[in-house]
Amino acid sequence: MTRSLHKGPYVDERVLKKVLGKRPENTGVIKTWIRRSDISPEMVGFTFGVYNGKTHIEVLINEDMVGHKLGEFSPTRKFVRHGGKMQKEIDQKKKVAEITQAKTAKATTDTKK
Repeated sequence: MTRSLHKGPYVDERVLKKVLGKRPENTGVIKTWIRRSDISPEMVGFTFGVYNGKTHIEVLINEDMVGHKLGEFSPTRKFVRHGGKMQKEIDQKKKVAEITQAKTAKATTDTKK
């Protein structure tokens, strides 16, 4: 559920304090465990290390992320793809097709020269 408009966005003071008065070029990765904090316009350009429960995932903040939460860009669950033996065969066929396509593209560029 989103926050009501009269309360405004929730930006944690500790995260904001780490950003204010600093330049993104000079500041390295800012580690934070505060996933619930909203991204404000002052944070654009900074790189945050957002904790996902195991490690800090680096997130470079841009204008499109303003208004979202920091935790949205640091997934806590790792997707292990579905499939098995059949999926491996499909992936192998795709890889072979890409290799043959690259070889034919290279051959056509060599003949043009």
